Amino acid sequence: MAILAECPQCHKKQSIRNKMCACGKDLDKAKRAKKVRFWIDYIVPGTGKAKREPVAGADDPKAYSIEEARAAEGKRKAQKVEAPRVLQRAPEEKMTFQELTDWYLKLEKVKAKAYFDTLKFNLASFNKEFGGIIVSQIKPSEIENFQAKQKAASYSDSYVDQQIGAAKTVINKAFDNDMVTGETVKVFKRVKKLLLKRNANARDKVLTVDQVENLMAALPRHTKAILATAFYTGMRSGEILSLTWNKLDLEKKEIRLEAADTKDNEARVIPISKELYPILKSIPRALHDNHVFLYKGKPIRSIRRGLTDACEKAGIPYGRFVKDGFIFHDLRHCFNTYMRKAGVPESVIMEITGHSTREMFDRYNKIDHEDRRQAVDSMSYFLRNLDQTLDQEPKKQ
Repeated sequence: MAILAECPQCHKKQSIRNKMCACGKDLDKAKRAKKVRFWIDYIVPGTGKAKREPVAGADDPKAYSIEEARAAEGKRKAQKVEAPRVLQRAPEEKMTFQELTDWYLKLEKVKAKAYFDTLKFNLASFNKEFGGIIVSQIKPSEIENFQAKQKAASYSDSYVDQQIGAAKTVINKAFDNDMVTGETVKVFKRVKKLLLKRNANARDKVLTVDQVENLMAALPRHTKAILATAFYTGMRSGEILSLTWNKLDLEKKEIRLEAADTKDNEARVIPISKELYPILKSIPRALHDNHVFLYKGKPIRSIRRGLTDACEKAGIPYGRFVKDGFIFHDLRHCFNTYMRKAGVPESVIMEITGHSTREMFDRYNKIDHEDRRQAVDSMSYFLRNLDQTLDQEPKKQ
């Protein structure tokens, strides 16, 4: 174990006994001026590997104090005897966030998630900024700068929160597997969500029945059944695209999702409507693949391109960041809203869609002008009936 001095001119780490650096810099003079940063060299117990670390950060005055360097060296010597594991280098100190992401996405339990593609997409966005950075070197201020940069690029608060939320998920899983320390967890935990007010950024796009029919007519053949399934069941895109024949019971007219298939990890049974039944029944079952929705013999992973073209043909604005724009997930809003308009109890709708809280149900259930008009008309009708009832009651003598 040794203390090293870093030359402020060429940054070479060398013995603290050296008065002059090979580059010609006067180290004694630089030490008096507090310009020499000190480092500690030691061998990690149990591994035989050498480790070098600074006494403190470059902006910390302690990094340039020989007294602080000797104190840090003494602390490491004590740890070497009392708790050697403290000195072992955690994977986070040599692994980039992209490498940590790759490890996470290869986990079988993660690959089985219904929202795996969305998770992968959000992590790819986060890695454009942090993928090449060592995990332990990521700072809260850098993540906050990323938030600001994404906001400046006109991304919604909800979308930015999803990107950082995906990164936090990776960090938490890595912590459970001793790949990162609690300090790294704290770094990500310190970054607050942009969307602090619940449902402040909830979407309110609900297609009319005519728009749905026009969209269906404009869609490629292999995507029509997917859109119809979303509209008539309220299922999420990941749940639909990963649907297999063993979960589709046409005889009982039910779709049975297991806990592993859903975002909230809760199994549920979804009835197949009269409109959807003939559409699903007409899909030929492949011998080589158990997925319901295939294109050219392979499971469909996304219908974004076909949906974009169909929206253009149907005259429907498409895109999350387009004014009044439609996206596939809005079909879940459509299902909730039309079910409620049809008089279906909220508890039943929540059971079908998998909304575990009233808050989430309200996020997907949209109240429009027609609802408000019907509400006041209903009150008028009620008051008229009440008035007639009172008039018909016999008056007391």
